[in-house]
Amino acid sequence: MSTWGIVPAAGMGSRIQPLAFSKELLPVGTRIAGGTERPKAVSEYLVERMTLAGATRICMVISAGKSDIVEYYGGSFGPAHVCYVVQPEPKGLCDALFRAAPLIGPDDQVLIGLPDTVWFPEDGLRRLPEDALSFLLFPVDHPEFFDAVVTGEGGRVLEIQVKQPGAASSWVWGAFRMPGRIFHDLHARWSERGGQDVYVGTLVNEWLARGGEARGVRAGESYVDVGTLHGYREAIQLLERREVMV
Repeated sequence: MSTWGIVPAAGMGSRIQPLAFSKELLPVGTRIAGGTERPKAVSEYLVERMTLAGATRICMVISAGKSDIVEYYGGSFGPAHVCYVVQPEPKGLCDALFRAAPLIGPDDQVLIGLPDTVWFPEDGLRRLPEDALSFLLFPVDHPEFFDAVVTGEGGRVLEIQVKQPGAASSWVWGAFRMPGRIFHDLHARWSERGGQDVYVGTLVNEWLARGGEARGVRAGESYVDVGTLHGYREAIQLLERREVMV
């Protein structure tokens, strides 16, 4: 059994272009390498959190033109091996995630997040149960820009409202995990629907309607989407505040 982190990094990043490199390599904050402070790519925050949650294998889903990501990460990141699969066309998040399906065994663990985000706490993925489809939830001021997760008793997910004005919840998912068997069940459901689901939320709603179950865990503290210039500034401010707190 392996723990996989799937990183959907095939997007064009049109909201923050023009850049001379993939948006996942945008420098946000710094890290210490060999005793020297260096710029830190935004996607490193997600990969670090995945390895903290036990990921020993990272699958980067990239487009054909994103060789700079391969050059940056190479074959490993910390304790984890890194591999790459290609999404030939930009067909949405679900299509990107399921490109990794041939690598995932039914007994494996699957961790998923977005590589252009910065969130805390660092161990958030470790707080999710391993035996269910479970979402790490974060409070935000504008849930209509995200996938708002409506939960019931015990954190049971009732509905995911995808970028919906007047969302019924101010808690949005920022990352999630599941056993490999559920990942493959979702893949099968997506395929049966002709791959029409671009967003994870609509697919999960269909999964719930067919008797599936999911849990939402309100363990997130702060969440920033770095895909816009405004979000980039927010991320820098968040990291600065965290440094002051430490």
